[in-house]
Amino acid sequence: MKFEHTNRHGFLIGLADFMTAGLLLLFWMKKSMHREFEEVLGHPIESYSSAYLKGIPNLFIYTLHWMAKIAEEMKAKAIELGLEGSYTSYRHMFGWNTWGLLLFGPAVATARFFDTLNRIEQELNHRNGF
Repeated sequence: MKFEHTNRHGFLIGLADFMTAGLLLLFWMKKSMHREFEEVLGHPIESYSSAYLKGIPNLFIYTLHWMAKIAEEMKAKAIELGLEGSYTSYRHMFGWNTWGLLLFGPAVATARFFDTLNRIEQELNHRNGF
């Protein structure tokens, strides 16, 4: 699979998602991101819409946990591929979204998340001759 979108600006995505209470990612994930995550990670994952709905009763803690688990798996994939630099992780995603809330924390967490995803997809494209 060739990954078409390898230059996503995570900070702006995170900021817009925070301002829309997660609705931006709810529609975007359903449209294209879910398939990419499964391809990158190599296994089926729970849909974001399901995680979003499960998160409503607990102020989206479940949804944050879901995203943080994906972040940790992406970190493992980046290390497996030998990518250098800083990666997203469970701790980074959860920490910035909770403790950094007043300091654009969700945007910072999403920026690193998409930076890691972009680099993984660029490397996979390179390895597959794209």
